[in-house]
Amino acid sequence: MTAYDVIVVGAGPSGLNCARLLRREGLSVVVYEARERLGGRIHTFHPADGGPSLELGAQVVHGDRNPVHELVGPGRTTAVPRRVTARIVEGGANREMGALSFGRRAPWQLEAMLQRSPGVTGLSVGTWLRACGSTGTEAAAATEWFRQNWAADPEQLSAAAVAAAHRGDAVGEGAVGEGEFSVEGGFGLLPERLAEGLDVRLGEPVRELVYEPGRVTVRTDAGTATARALVLTVPPAAVGGIAGLPEEKLAAAARLPAGDGCCAVVTLDRPAPGTAIVFDVDGRTGFVRCTDGRPEALVVAKAEAASSLRAAVGDRTALAALLALALPWTSGAAVLDLAVADWGRDPYAGGAFTAPLAGLEGAARQWADPVAGTLFFAGEATVSGERLPWVQGALASGERAAEQALKALATR
Repeated sequence: MTAYDVIVVGAGPSGLNCARLLRREGLSVVVYEARERLGGRIHTFHPADGGPSLELGAQVVHGDRNPVHELVGPGRTTAVPRRVTARIVEGGANREMGALSFGRRAPWQLEAMLQRSPGVTGLSVGTWLRACGSTGTEAAAATEWFRQNWAADPEQLSAAAVAAAHRGDAVGEGAVGEGEFSVEGGFGLLPERLAEGLDVRLGEPVRELVYEPGRVTVRTDAGTATARALVLTVPPAAVGGIAGLPEEKLAAAARLPAGDGCCAVVTLDRPAPGTAIVFDVDGRTGFVRCTDGRPEALVVAKAEAASSLRAAVGDRTALAALLALALPWTSGAAVLDLAVADWGRDPYAGGAFTAPLAGLEGAARQWADPVAGTLFFAGEATVSGERLPWVQGALASGERAAEQALKALATR
């Protein structure tokens, strides 16, 4: 049986960042990862012909002060071009994105209003939308917008927690700044850089843990290991496969379901005639992107749209018909290849990410609280309602867990 200072469970950005910081302090650390790859819900697709990479997990780096810029290395991030064709599918019609502002408030304007709205405590986003007079086509577009950005229905989303998460990313020490950026060679570069020099055991899911103050033992299919502390970064929706967690933690995890998500790269028999992004207000395909001269279409679908995409990927004719609603240039095109990341069916993810739900705002804090100075928790779910559920939030959670573990170990 091998002994370590700290065992980290999960090789996503939170777990790898935590392990990196602990190792930097001279501790012995091992990372167990159930998948055969690094990154967790960061998953980059690389076209066979060497074309530009596409993201089936984390999409972009948010903000010019995001720690991802430094972690992947200088010159490896590029601002996402703003001059693209932006369209929507609404009522079965394909039209310019600007139509969302004709005689109504666009969804992003409403979300910005929510960030500044007082007196939203105890309200769902759906209730808040009605309270601010959003009805008809405006409300329908806003509903789908929140579904796609938060992987949850507005009737379930906590208005106060959504507003707080935006503020957590926009102000204070953790502010990530402005703009959106891509990573040269793909977002998958981030976990590769974080994992440099670490002992990472891929394809070794932790099956069971046994702990007492100051000591924890884990069992994997390859054997057992002990440590003075353990950091668990597995999403709450996926911890059911690990025996030995305290009952109060399982109860908190049950109150933090992950929203449904499914992403696909569809390779067609013809190139796109231009670069475009399409928001499907009708709720069938989420967000669809294509790049001028490239044969791939990227579909990022959450909530009900994830179910729609999931049903279509098993039938390429149905998939082509679904795609043609968002990208008319694909009408009649043949699907040559398909890469799918079905996060809702992924046993190690359990969904896209954890949205803060109305009435359950305290669940994330309960999940994040350490146990007996020995079990620590990280991952985007631990900062739900404090930070946006994106990579920067996961990185921050790993840093917090590392600080907690270091403090606890220093007292022994």
